Amino acid sequence: MMLRMEITMLLSLLLLIHSLSTAQLQPDSNNEVISHLRQTESQAAGAGNLSDNQQTCAQDIHAVLREMSASLAALKVGMEYLQRDNEAKTEELDLLKQQYQEQVTKVRRLEQQYQGKQVAFSASVFAGGAQGYVGPFNTDTVLVFRHVATNTGNAYNPHTGIFFAPVRGVYHFEFYLHGHGHASHPTAASLVKNGQQIFTAFEGQASSSVNPSNGVILHLESGDVVFVRLWRNARIYDTVDHHTTFSGHLLFPM
Repeated sequence: MMLRMEITMLLSLLLLIHSLSTAQLQPDSNNEVISHLRQTESQAAGAGNLSDNQQTCAQDIHAVLREMSASLAALKVGMEYLQRDNEAKTEELDLLKQQYQEQVTKVRRLEQQYQGKQVAFSASVFAGGAQGYVGPFNTDTVLVFRHVATNTGNAYNPHTGIFFAPVRGVYHFEFYLHGHGHASHPTAASLVKNGQQIFTAFEGQASSSVNPSNGVILHLESGDVVFVRLWRNARIYDTVDHHTTFSGHLLFPM
């Protein structure tokens, strides 16, 4: 083992001496070799630096790409949420439009019905000619209010004094009487529905002017009749001033 080591050292020493001798004999070649080695070293170092820079740049690009990917994912989620929300709001808006249209249709239908059910009238007894007393009669008599101030719907007949309900609904009526006191002939009349006495206006005094009146709200079926009936042996008085009147109108249909 020791012998082998000595031989190895000797061979190494001889190679070193040979290399030194060769270097002394060819100094220019040696310089070129050294220069080439140094240049290679420099290039290797530069390549190393370039490789480091490229690696750093690549890392930065990957980091940016990761951030952009995360942002795009968040934007996608946000867009999907907005899209769903927009679809829901669109459906809600469509529903509201439908409900609005239904309400408009109902209102128009009610307007048409209401236009066909506008009922109101007002009339007085005196209609020209001789003015003065009506009555007394020996039986109850329908008072005919011939002077028509208003008759919307033409439900009141000024020739008979009778009101015909055109539609089922709630109506309001009122009547005013004028007269002069008399010991035997009161100023009295009643409002009648379908032959049934409902309300009465009465004044029975011996002298001075009297003005009894009354009013009522009635539920009427289509075709019901309402009128004012002068009592037997009673009388009323009317002139161009239209003291004695009968009025009514539909409050609302049913």
